[in-house]
Amino acid sequence: MSLNIVLVAGSSQGASQSSKVAGFLAARLQALALCEQPRVIDLGAAPLPLWPAEDVGGVWADHSAVLREADALVVLTPEWHGMACPALKNLFVYAGYRELGHKPALLVGVSSGQGGAYPLSELRASSYKNCRVCYLPEQLIVRQVESVMNGPESTSAEDLRIRRRADWALGVLIEYAQAMRGLNERLRPDDPEFANGM
Repeated sequence: MSLNIVLVAGSSQGASQSSKVAGFLAARLQALALCEQPRVIDLGAAPLPLWPAEDVGGVWADHSAVLREADALVVLTPEWHGMACPALKNLFVYAGYRELGHKPALLVGVSSGQGGAYPLSELRASSYKNCRVCYLPEQLIVRQVESVMNGPESTSAEDLRIRRRADWALGVLIEYAQAMRGLNERLRPDDPEFANGM
């Protein structure tokens, strides 16, 4: 059974550390034979207009199509002033049940220092309600990101540890994805009264 995994690099900056980590995790999914063709949505390279502006270039239509095909997601957010970044929060305003409903998602925090936890708490509290994305109880926080995940080989004990933790977390995501595959279609609300979360 081949799973479709989509990684969302949530930074609005081009060539961001979040994008680097997303690329690394996508490569690990392939190397571990967990996903043949993981796809990356990089909000720095393909930004969405700020909601509710008109999507003149059709960027949301492209992102929406990729998300609808996903069996599971990896959602990466940098920590900006202790918060999740605006580009990622903006994506969750666009995304709805059709794109994300009842799909497992691994949250990944990215920090240049020792932080990274607060944005994950923020996303757990405020991004799932209407889209009904299902965040795993497991999460990954890549701290001191400039010094880790920079090449095929680890360069320090910290780099090796986060790589091993990342592989384990990706394995957990795959187990959830296999167990929950197709749930989005089976649980689609057929009553408009229940289209949004409570």
